[in-house]
Amino acid sequence: MNQRTQVLVVGGGQNAEHDVSLGSAAAVRAALRDGGYEVTGLTVGRDGSWQTVAGEPLGHGDAIRAMRASDVVFPALHGELAEDGTFAGLLETIGVAYVGSGVRAGALAMDKWASKLIADRLGIATAAGALIDGANEYGDPADVPLPVVVKPVASGSSYGAARVDRRADLAPAIAAAKQYDDRVLVEEYITGREIDVAVLRRASGELYIAPPLEIVKDTQQLFDTALKYDATPNFSVPAAVTGAVGERLRVAARAIYEALGCAGVARVDFFVRGDEVVFNEINTMPGMTEHSQVPRMFAVDGVSFAELASMLVDAARAGRTRAS
Repeated sequence: MNQRTQVLVVGGGQNAEHDVSLGSAAAVRAALRDGGYEVTGLTVGRDGSWQTVAGEPLGHGDAIRAMRASDVVFPALHGELAEDGTFAGLLETIGVAYVGSGVRAGALAMDKWASKLIADRLGIATAAGALIDGANEYGDPADVPLPVVVKPVASGSSYGAARVDRRADLAPAIAAAKQYDDRVLVEEYITGREIDVAVLRRASGELYIAPPLEIVKDTQQLFDTALKYDATPNFSVPAAVTGAVGERLRVAARAIYEALGCAGVARVDFFVRGDEVVFNEINTMPGMTEHSQVPRMFAVDGVSFAELASMLVDAARAGRTRAS
């Protein structure tokens, strides 16, 4: 590691995950300082304005100059207009090395319908579902067996997601989801264990798949925003799975990561129903505090949060070098 590497961490964003992102950015800054990096930070306001981490306003030109002056930009940004490839596009345009996936992978991963189609093509099971896209429907939501999960196609942290047990409650749930995205996914509710897998591309290009993590909860309970942030989630890591199921999880996570063209670290979420592995979604910039799922998966493998952050920065620099 180059002790003089300058890393600029960006947090905030123009979406419902703004505050979650601020927490990730603060944790990443601290971890990188622990790793010996020179660390600065910027915040994207809810209105798209730029600020220093101290809250001082900054012009767009000054923000771009600050990013260009850094060796690596670490966008600890979640959700739309950020993790969906939008911010990666900005960084590509200004020509700086950055942590995480590029435009294509970010856009495909954020689009839950598109990522399901890709998983299906790879032969990985997904929940039965229907897409509501404005006035158009792809599949009939009424044909999806109850209970169902209604969620925005492109939103994170389970904002706008709800479990529906009665047909009478379906239309209100769809209307609530549309507050976050015009496109809404209606999926069968999978009764099974929720297990996550973290995949990281090292600076060498080799993939590192961490031990899986299980979200321990009632299988009839949706892991929604309240359970994620208003309570203390119960995580079990490494998840207690058979060797066969563990291998299926690793193979599926690797296949989806590679098919989307991901970089950095991604969290691939699955349901496990008996011995069957069902793909749920993929996050290309998952929560990045020490208590978040991804850092906890690597921690059980002996990788500290500071070491994880360092691996991501090193991979970003190596990726830029290979591309130039």
